[in-house]
Amino acid sequence: MPDPFLLAAGPVGTIGLDRLIQWLATDVLEAVLWVLGGAITIRFIGWAAHRYARRIDAEFDDSDMLVRTERAKHQRAVVDVLRWALVCAVIFVVVLMIFGAFGVPISGLVGPGAVLGAALGFGAQRVVQDILAGFFIVTEKQYGYGDVVRLTLTSAVVAEGTVEDVTLRITKVRTSDGEVESVPNGQIIKATNLSKDWARAVVDIPIPSEADIAHVNDVLEDVGKDFFADKRFHDRLLDPPAPLGVIDLELDAITVRMVARTLPGMQFEISRALRIRIVGRLAAEGITVPAGREVQTASAPPATLEESGSDRAVDRRHHDD
Repeated sequence: MPDPFLLAAGPVGTIGLDRLIQWLATDVLEAVLWVLGGAITIRFIGWAAHRYARRIDAEFDDSDMLVRTERAKHQRAVVDVLRWALVCAVIFVVVLMIFGAFGVPISGLVGPGAVLGAALGFGAQRVVQDILAGFFIVTEKQYGYGDVVRLTLTSAVVAEGTVEDVTLRITKVRTSDGEVESVPNGQIIKATNLSKDWARAVVDIPIPSEADIAHVNDVLEDVGKDFFADKRFHDRLLDPPAPLGVIDLELDAITVRMVARTLPGMQFEISRALRIRIVGRLAAEGITVPAGREVQTASAPPATLEESGSDRAVDRRHHDD
């Protein structure tokens, strides 16, 4: 005689299996499709952003410009931010659709979401602060991709170098040693852009106190005119370097300053070349730097992404000439 329990369990087991198959074929399949669709969308967003960034870089590489325009720098920063924001939006939508596929009421998540949001608000204050700071960095055009910056952080630490990436949360800076530093935007209390619109090369020259200041100024003016006429540096200067006169007096030395307006990010290279010209011309005039002193220029340049590209552009123009 058949077991009555097996007879009763058979139809129930069949119904359970049918429901499982139906659940896998509907709810689970829909959730998997949303996940695949979100992954494909994210890949497409990354591909489109990378393609647009390469287009901006190609426009600069194929042109005769020595430095990137402010518009191009801002566009690169906006592209990175938009990519990050769109990816977050896609993930948010996919999560909501998955909840809907499994029949989880969204309205029922309002209460737990509020509690979770409050907890995250207290626990992730720095993340929120970083995102808000990054938003203002991009919208106010404080700096962008390729800019040479000096970032002062809350811990009095200074990060100096070339901006390689700007998102709403962090700024990546490559230093002169080739290291990449990731700086949270919310920790930046002062951002100094060394390559916005134009820059200034400053050279301080100590000369003996007995030297003729008027003659020194005449020599420096001649150096500036010859330097501006040099084809290697003419395109990187906005006007001829000019002496500002005496800026410091000491017992054994007088410091004379010479300045030049340059293209963004070119002030370091111009300072080095101008210092060599000044030392050589003063030596030819019998004016030497006092013992224990040296000709001072601006701070040492970070490793810029523009430097190699600009050198190639200048070499290409010289080759064409």
